[in-house]
Amino acid sequence: MPIDQTLRLLARARGLTVAEIAAAIPRAGAATVSAWMRGDKLPGRDQLDALARTFGVPAGALLSELASTLDPARTKGEHGLLAAYRALNTRQQGALLEVARGMAGHGAGRRKHG
Repeated sequence: MPIDQTLRLLARARGLTVAEIAAAIPRAGAATVSAWMRGDKLPGRDQLDALARTFGVPAGALLSELASTLDPARTKGEHGLLAAYRALNTRQQGALLEVARGMAGHGAGRRKHG
């Protein structure tokens, strides 16, 4: 997930306004925070650390998309599946997980008997 989307989700989840976030970040006004949340600018390292503290998450969580693209253990299909999953609402995510678990269980059962 791009950092701007992550910031918007975290702000909504924590109930923080742009002004409240800006007040917690050194040398960043509301216009700068708004630019980050639109994806027009990227925060610097110190600002990332301050954002992470503000939201109560590890700094790496703000950059998870970048980190996941560098994960050699994930295939292109896994990245696509994760992106599709994240685009769903909670009910749809639950339904997709049920289907996936059912398919995984069914496939495992076939292998045992086949």
